[in-house]
Amino acid sequence: MTIFWTILIGFFAGLVARAIKPGKDAMGWIMTILLGIGGSLLATYGGQALKLYQPGEAAGFIGAVIGSIILLVIWGAMSKKR
Repeated sequence: MTIFWTILIGFFAGLVARAIKPGKDAMGWIMTILLGIGGSLLATYGGQALKLYQPGEAAGFIGAVIGSIILLVIWGAMSKKR
């Protein structure tokens, strides 16, 4: 059940990250949501592995949003080089 909540939080984190990140994104909403889920997975399990926060804490959502923003920026930089 934990992975389900991580993916659900990643969905919302991707939407929040897109709203927060400045600039125009050429990607669609589905790609944004997928990058949000990826950022959420990385930030959630990475933050817990580093013992920055425990499961269920609000810091996990903040970390998921930050992880999503980082992935959105990386994806945007990589897609501009093509």
